[in-house]
Amino acid sequence: MESSTNEIIKEIPGIIRIFEDGRIHKLQVPDIVPAGVDPSSGVNSKDVVFSPQNNVFARLYVPKTTTIIPHHKLPLLIFYHGGGFMIESAKSSLYHNFLNLVVSESNVVAVSVDYRLAPEFPLPIAYEDSWEAIKWVAEHVNGNGPEPWLNEYADLQNIFLAGDSAGGNIAHHMAIRVGSDTPAGLRFQGVILFHPYFWGKERVGKESDFLEPRLIALFNDAWAVAHPGSSGLDDPLINPGIDPKISGMGCSKMMVFIGGNDLMRERGLYYKDLVEKSGWKGDLEVVEDEGEEHVFFLFNPSCANACSLRTRICKFINNA
Repeated sequence: MESSTNEIIKEIPGIIRIFEDGRIHKLQVPDIVPAGVDPSSGVNSKDVVFSPQNNVFARLYVPKTTTIIPHHKLPLLIFYHGGGFMIESAKSSLYHNFLNLVVSESNVVAVSVDYRLAPEFPLPIAYEDSWEAIKWVAEHVNGNGPEPWLNEYADLQNIFLAGDSAGGNIAHHMAIRVGSDTPAGLRFQGVILFHPYFWGKERVGKESDFLEPRLIALFNDAWAVAHPGSSGLDDPLINPGIDPKISGMGCSKMMVFIGGNDLMRERGLYYKDLVEKSGWKGDLEVVEDEGEEHVFFLFNPSCANACSLRTRICKFINNA
């Protein structure tokens, strides 16, 4: 008896459902919000296409201070959103609200990159789009690039990379790439990883104590769906423990946030050990928020730990 084309052949709960006939159903659709002036903070934002050939955009943010002190250059934060490489958007309310708070409180210019998503655009496309965004920023080095906000307000000698979950994974790889291939005129000062998404074939730390086989299988499947051409779970793109380039990150300091109740917690601690043992010469700070779930600061931005997290971001960027 022939199976129905409506049969589900793969499902990552809360993320994606794939049918036998090739149809893909995303189980989480982001709440899209428009760019513009945020009434509570005065932060202004707009969407700019940086890769016309692929129709890939970034949402740019400038703080209210740019209207008060014109021509004053501010640190630039290049941010990559999370979502397992398969869902979410730079236009979603979760990231828009978070970036409005960070830009206002840290007084930075931000470029929130919207890369193409798997499985329609399988990895490594997201990494390629993310690197294109950095190259686009580099077009503004002499103050005559295509985007006025970057020409006027961004200090391209004072750039920070950041991302949460899968975006933290991307920020890590962008930091490695700028270490060996920094676009002319750019200087990267630091990297901030929020609950970064890493994985691997072998369990690390205390993972075996709390990760059930079902969850392990889901993590395995998620990577296979996002990157079907991958060499596997020990691909350096998902397992930094396999990557000999980790010591070459092109910045002088790094901050890694970990959630105490996050399933990715042990990977974050493992990453800390890897960086410390790699020979990388920068300063690494790891902050664990006890009792907090994965990317809690997006869903509960007014809680004490989320406010503390953003205060740490501000001090990290501004050397306070």
